[in-house]
Amino acid sequence: MKNRREFIQLTGLGVLATSVPDFLMFPLVNTKHHLGVQLYTFRDAIAKDFKGSLKLIADLGIKNVETAFWPEHISVQTAADVLQEYNLKISSCHVDIPNKNNIAKLVKDAKAYNCDTLIWHGWPEDKRYSSLEGTKELIKMYEESYKLAKDNGLHFGLHNHWWEYRNKVGGKLVYEILHEELNDSIFFETDIYWLKVSGQDPVNILKKLQKRIRFIHIKDGPAIFNDNLLKDTPDPMSPIGQGSLNIPAIIDACSENVQWIVMELDKTALNPYDAIKQSRDYLSKFKSINLT
Repeated sequence: MKNRREFIQLTGLGVLATSVPDFLMFPLVNTKHHLGVQLYTFRDAIAKDFKGSLKLIADLGIKNVETAFWPEHISVQTAADVLQEYNLKISSCHVDIPNKNNIAKLVKDAKAYNCDTLIWHGWPEDKRYSSLEGTKELIKMYEESYKLAKDNGLHFGLHNHWWEYRNKVGGKLVYEILHEELNDSIFFETDIYWLKVSGQDPVNILKKLQKRIRFIHIKDGPAIFNDNLLKDTPDPMSPIGQGSLNIPAIIDACSENVQWIVMELDKTALNPYDAIKQSRDYLSKFKSINLT
C-alpha cells in the first residue's frame, strides 16, 4: 500500500476566467449536493492498471472524480484524455500549494482538465500549526496562493486533517483562527472523518462553518485518534454508513453552500471498488444528493 507521502506530486486543475466575485462562481443547486469520489482511494489500482482502473470506476456509476496524484509515467494530458473517454468529470483537484514557481504549470494543466477548482491537500502536518505566529504565517501564504489562483481564474480551497481541529494556539483551535482571518473566498473542503478523529462533532462544525464549507470529504470507520496516524497508517475505513459516524445527521447538517460531497476511503480492508460501490449505494438513498 503506497502512502500519501509517495503520492505528493503536482497534478492539474482547470481554469475559468471571470471578473465576478468568487462567491457568485458557486451557484446553489436547489440544496442538492453533487457526489464524487477522490481518486486517492484507488491509488494502488491506478498504479498497476491506469486505464483499466478508471474504467472500473466509471462502471460503478461514478460520474465525478477529484484528482489526487498520478503515477509518474502518466501525464496530465493522458489522464485528462482517459477521464474524458469514460465520461468522468473533475469536480476539483488536490494539489500542492500554488506559488510563483508552479502557477504556470497549474494553469496549463487547468486547460487539460476543464476544472476551475484547486484544493491544497494539506498533507503532511505543517509544524507552524503549533503556534499562533506560525498559523498566521500560513494564513499569509494561503492568501498569496488564493490571489495567484484568482488572478488566473481559479478557485482555491483548503482540505483539513485532524490537527487543525485538535491543535490549540493563542487560546483558540487552529481552524477557528483560519476561519476568522482568511479571505471569505478561500473555501474549506471539510473532511468529516478527520473532524471526528480530532474529537470534534462533525455536525456542529458543519453548522458553525456553513458559509465557509463548499466541499466535504465523506468517509466512515472507527475514527479514533492513535499514534499510527502520525505514520500515515490509519485504521482501515469502512464503506460509508457502516462505521462510527452519524452519516444521516452529517448529510442533514450540510448547508446549501456545500456543492460537492466527495467519497474517500484512505485505507480499507475491502476491495476499494466494492467499498465505494457500497458507499455510493448507501448515499444514493439521500434525496439531497445528486449522483450526476
